[in-house]
Amino acid sequence: MKKPFILLTLVLSFFLTANAQEKKFSVYGVGFYNLENLFDTCHDAGKNDHEFLPDGSNHWNGLKYSHKLHNMARVLAEMGTDVLPNVGCAAIGVSEVENAKCLTDLCAQPELAARNFQFVHIEGPDKRGVDCALLYRPDLFQVRDIKLVPYVYELPADSGRATRGFFTVSGTLAGEHAAIIVNHLPSRFAGPYYRELGARQIKVVVDSLLKDDPNCKVFVMGDMNDDPTDKSMTEGLRGKAEIDDVAEGDMYNPWYNILAKQGTGTLRYNGAWNLFDQILMSHNLLNQNGKRDYSTMKFWKNQIFKRDYLFQTEGKYKQNPKRTHAGGVWLDGYSDHLPVVVYVVKQQ
Repeated sequence: MKKPFILLTLVLSFFLTANAQEKKFSVYGVGFYNLENLFDTCHDAGKNDHEFLPDGSNHWNGLKYSHKLHNMARVLAEMGTDVLPNVGCAAIGVSEVENAKCLTDLCAQPELAARNFQFVHIEGPDKRGVDCALLYRPDLFQVRDIKLVPYVYELPADSGRATRGFFTVSGTLAGEHAAIIVNHLPSRFAGPYYRELGARQIKVVVDSLLKDDPNCKVFVMGDMNDDPTDKSMTEGLRGKAEIDDVAEGDMYNPWYNILAKQGTGTLRYNGAWNLFDQILMSHNLLNQNGKRDYSTMKFWKNQIFKRDYLFQTEGKYKQNPKRTHAGGVWLDGYSDHLPVVVYVVKQQ
């Protein structure tokens, strides 16, 4: 299949000419979405998935599961289409997926099957049974290698515990070596120490990838359970808010100013927005100091993906993301998180 592209010369900020010839640019979308409890209806041995069984507290059955799959597929297929209307994202990291069966069923949905979305996944140690995975289009992103780097606890009191690791996928995007690390850091109930510890461990993975190949373009994504302004992101991952402040060894966090200056985010609690869903990028994905060199893949822009159907329109949770369940009631919704997308550009 021919790789899709868009003539960014139609966009004023990308209007470039060379010898009176218009330059052509390919654009690729890379996204992340917390699917909020994509469970099947069967018990997985050793996992605490009982609330998502037919006799569990959510009365999770075939009808609800099929609706959940359809709703998730609709969002995933539409992510990136604001810029790439007939293409969408090349790769999308996801969290809160129970197992490979759920991912198989998800990719079989018509919206995703039409674009030949595939997935890679490794079963993780999380006791509740939720994992991270990567969906991708093989015509746009080619997978080379996958590994699940374990989250390592340091305190003696945590011995024997297990949580989600760092799902690392190496591949080829826009003809270049790219790595995507999909994460779901410990919850707010665990306290900031555990997220800061996780962020430092992710940074070790990033540094290892760049040591092996300095040209590797690295995307760190996930439900961080922290805001871009929190210590885990600013110090653990060395996420910088401004492109020109990103030095070698730092990462760029384009979500910092969206929360800090625009006051919007990806999930809402007590009427205030948080921005836990983030995609950070390595230094080599940036054009700095006014440069516009797209001979290699570079960051263009980012967005929180929004559609009217993703929000509650009435009741106590009006204007919040529309969840699958709320207050013990099945809403036939989507997720308590909104998806995020970054767009990268490369000159053809």
